[in-house]
Amino acid sequence: MRQFVRRSMHRVLRVGPALMLTSLFLALPSSFGWGENAERMIVDKAVDTLPDEMQPFFQANRSFLMQHVTDPLQSEARTPAEQPRGFIQLDHYGPFPYAALPRAYTAAVAKYGRRSLDAHGLLPWQIGLYSKKLTDAFRSHNWDDAKTSAALLAHYVAAAHDPFKSTVNSDGTLSNQQGINERFGNELVDHYQRFFFLKPNEAAFVRDPTDHAFEMSLSAHSWLENILLADRRAHEGLTGYTGEYYDRFYAQAGAVLIRQLSDAATDLGSYWMTAWINAGRPQLPGN
Repeated sequence: MRQFVRRSMHRVLRVGPALMLTSLFLALPSSFGWGENAERMIVDKAVDTLPDEMQPFFQANRSFLMQHVTDPLQSEARTPAEQPRGFIQLDHYGPFPYAALPRAYTAAVAKYGRRSLDAHGLLPWQIGLYSKKLTDAFRSHNWDDAKTSAALLAHYVAAAHDPFKSTVNSDGTLSNQQGINERFGNELVDHYQRFFFLKPNEAAFVRDPTDHAFEMSLSAHSWLENILLADRRAHEGLTGYTGEYYDRFYAQAGAVLIRQLSDAATDLGSYWMTAWINAGRPQLPGN
């Protein structure tokens, strides 16, 4: 009997850590949000916001950027531990505008600890990190690194404009609207993108990349209640998410979706331009 108990305890000890890791990963927000079409649309429009001096490089690499902007989506799907880089659960940190969360990473770690920050998302700091990586690549004339950093930065800037990457209610479970993040950021785009008229503004200098990333996430977060209400109204009287549902949902939430995609393109171009300016405005190759 004692031998049986010892063997059982050994099995629990072997399985326990795996169960703990599985529970942790399952607790992370869904990786669904902007789909590939939305991210590529943002990149495509962002290129057009840049000044003339930057156009040859980004025009020549437009296809590369549109192809690789979605690389982090695939990495997150393979390695859930990477998911915290792509979201920030602002509403975990008290009432709007969530001033309890320091915007300086070292101060946030000192207040909450790394484990807690990882659990609730690192998106604004990730944007600051890749903004610096792009600046360093431009400064050193490492054009291959510049292309890659620009594409990865694009993914995170796009994520900061996705309202469902800013909340604990990341997939609608808490409001009994499971899957709303994918319906809003993926299905609406796939169904209605031919009707979109995205008109981003010209790129503008970003004084503090990390602080601006927090502002982008806050702005996206402010649209959550509108989208949740639109989803509930669109689904009234229906038993499933039919074509009629999507027509209703687009009629009520489409303007928010187009605004967020347009703003994402403006901000992405602004981050690219800011990195170039901070690097000393190097002459960029045209191929």
